[in-house]
Amino acid sequence: MVVNRDKAPTAQETFVQMAQAAGLRGRLLVTVGMLILVRLGIRIPIPGIDRAAFQEAVQGGALGSIVGLLDIFSGGGLSALGIFALGIIPFINASIIMQLMTKALPSLEDLQKNEGEAGRRKISQITRYVAAGWAIIQSTGLALFVNVYAETPGTTFIVETVLALTAGSMFVMWVGELITERGIGNGASLLIFVSIVSTLPQSLGNTFALAQNGDPSLVGKIIFLILVFLAMIVGIVFVQEGTRRIPVISARRQVGRRTYQERSSYLPLRLNQGGVMPIIFTYAVLSLPFFLVQVLPNNPILAQVIKYLSPGSFVYIVLYLALILFFSYFYTSLFVDSVELSQNLKKMGSSIPGIRPGKATSDYIQRVLNHLTFLGAVFLGVLAIVPTAIEQQLGVTTFQRIGATSLLILVGVAIDTAKQIQTYVISQRYEGMVKQ
Repeated sequence: MVVNRDKAPTAQETFVQMAQAAGLRGRLLVTVGMLILVRLGIRIPIPGIDRAAFQEAVQGGALGSIVGLLDIFSGGGLSALGIFALGIIPFINASIIMQLMTKALPSLEDLQKNEGEAGRRKISQITRYVAAGWAIIQSTGLALFVNVYAETPGTTFIVETVLALTAGSMFVMWVGELITERGIGNGASLLIFVSIVSTLPQSLGNTFALAQNGDPSLVGKIIFLILVFLAMIVGIVFVQEGTRRIPVISARRQVGRRTYQERSSYLPLRLNQGGVMPIIFTYAVLSLPFFLVQVLPNNPILAQVIKYLSPGSFVYIVLYLALILFFSYFYTSLFVDSVELSQNLKKMGSSIPGIRPGKATSDYIQRVLNHLTFLGAVFLGVLAIVPTAIEQQLGVTTFQRIGATSLLILVGVAIDTAKQIQTYVISQRYEGMVKQ
């Protein structure tokens, strides 16, 4: 097959490389195999629970909404009471804690920035320990919560359940890291992606049943809602792929007797630097009160917090927007350092037209980053809130599990994974040219 090395790989070339290239094929098989293994583990039940009584308790009311919200991350593991009920949530919470601590503690920041690969490995190891501790806390809360529905409730059941849930969460964390290292894409993001996708058949089936057995006017409302979701997907792609290209001019250089003319290029700054992670972290933080209420079920303060944090409420919307804004700025500060960019441009003899090198350049880049991050965060927040409000107005609730946040995660993870696959295809293309 003839390919142009200056162009992005076509769909045909991508699929051919996926089938023929041993390295890419192996990574895909590892990814798919690990995801299937996690989906099977979700259905392995925790022993000693009266499932009929538990399912009856979670059919409706506040408990049902809590379980439905947390099921998004566990892929149905919580409602099924499987050993992977906690899923990747402890690891995500541990990542949030460690990234906040990295900014707060100079020793951790030094490990991340100045110690290279060894420092990053140490931070990853600390994150695993924090995830294990967090898994013990969450599994204890869940064990106390389901102890009421145990066939033989007591201390033995609680200890066994905590051990099973903690071991399951650590296994899921290991699978996520294995996918990141030896598979395709970010392991934690893909695990959440698969968990959300697993709810699609049920939501679509409920929607079709509602359209057939309900009011005939519901058909038009459902079609309108689907169109809103499609328009939102287009908007998400524009936000995820949007970039601001800052022009950069390289100075004229002389090497020996040869003089190289000025070269113009650009510095691409993404509209959403953090990708899908700000949304995932926002969802994880908003789910924390629902886990705490399992540990302290009779706490009146937590009961009021849960009441105000119900999806669609005013407090929930404001907090949702604020957290997306915070994590967007936080991730931008992690991935893009305006001072370092300015220094690199100066070392390469490059500059931004009309901007003096040094501090003026770093201030200009930081100002552009702040504007882009604000616009991207607000756009993501609006995209997440508007469809939910439309669902409530139309009275179509069958898509609640596939809300705007879930779609944001699905589209973001799909784009990131597709880009990584294209990167491997391009590397295979150049390897083939070198061998020829």
